[in-house]
Amino acid sequence: MKITLSAIKADVGSVGGHNKPSQRLTQAIKDHVENEGKKKGLLIDYKVFTAGDDNFIIMSHTKGVDYPDIHKLAWDAFVKGTQVAKEQGLYGAGQDLLKTAFSGNVRGMGPSSAEMEFEERPSEPFIVFMCDKTDPGVFNYPLYRGFADPFHNAGLILAPEMDAGFEYTVMDVNYTEADKVITLKVPEEQYQLGVLLRDPEHYVIESIHSRATKDQAAVVSTSRLHNIAGKYTGKDDPVAIVRSQKMFPSTGEILSPYATAHYVVGDNRGSHNIALMPCKLGSIISYFDGPAIVTAAGICIHNGIMTEAIDLFDQPFWDYVRNKAAEKSYGLREQGFFGSAMAPMEELEYTGVMETLAKLDKKFTVREKK
Repeated sequence: MKITLSAIKADVGSVGGHNKPSQRLTQAIKDHVENEGKKKGLLIDYKVFTAGDDNFIIMSHTKGVDYPDIHKLAWDAFVKGTQVAKEQGLYGAGQDLLKTAFSGNVRGMGPSSAEMEFEERPSEPFIVFMCDKTDPGVFNYPLYRGFADPFHNAGLILAPEMDAGFEYTVMDVNYTEADKVITLKVPEEQYQLGVLLRDPEHYVIESIHSRATKDQAAVVSTSRLHNIAGKYTGKDDPVAIVRSQKMFPSTGEILSPYATAHYVVGDNRGSHNIALMPCKLGSIISYFDGPAIVTAAGICIHNGIMTEAIDLFDQPFWDYVRNKAAEKSYGLREQGFFGSAMAPMEELEYTGVMETLAKLDKKFTVREKK
């Protein structure tokens, strides 16, 4: 059976600052998706998760990617959530809804989306990764190592289904006129792929396909909020869908790179470098309006119907990784705003830093040579 998985997220209000949506807000989103989506036959199934101050709607259907009614369903659900946020006086009500009216697709309107259409296997496990306080480049490192590096993906050595390797589609997210992408094959073009992925604020993995079967393995939301708004309006807080097992890496191989707690851009005001912390589903944001977090829901789907989600980072090993991430993060936070502790200048161009620099530049004087 060919089905579509659509993951669409937005921050439309939270309790206590940038921490977590209220229960009533999230329930309003669920109710709208249930009544206008599932009960009316638009959806086969759905789930709603939170990560930090964001709500993530995961939907299964047969309409294909970029189907307007699916995107409108999510948009309207976030509008309902915004209404509740305003009634409750939550912080950042409607923050990610950057347009006043829906125009056919949530891309370019604030919410982020990741969608893929595929023919269901007899057993179809997949992972939904949901992040807060970081940008879509967060997935460059783990998807590179989880699919292209036998240190993490032992299947590249042990499983003949992966002998042919994978094909990566990478987007230049700084090009705003259209989708500017390149496709690279690994292992032949692995080094060239590395040249791009090392700059996760500029080049972002959009999708991965099996070279042996052409099946899609992964998709990442690639929207950059500052490119839409022209100013800082919050971090992008991306979502990714990754299929696992058989011709794809195992679930454990896909998760393995997150044990690095790699450094990403995000955290307080989206303007700092911080170690990514793998957290349990529904985790809140707290320390320094962060840290950057990733949560992982493991699900199986059959005939479009999803099983209950299991929390893939709710296992004792990840407690060690969380402590590691905290230590790495605090090491940078002790440095405050100096040097590499803050985000690169291209990420600060949308903040008040540029206004301050412009004012100061007028006060500089050029000394005459003696």
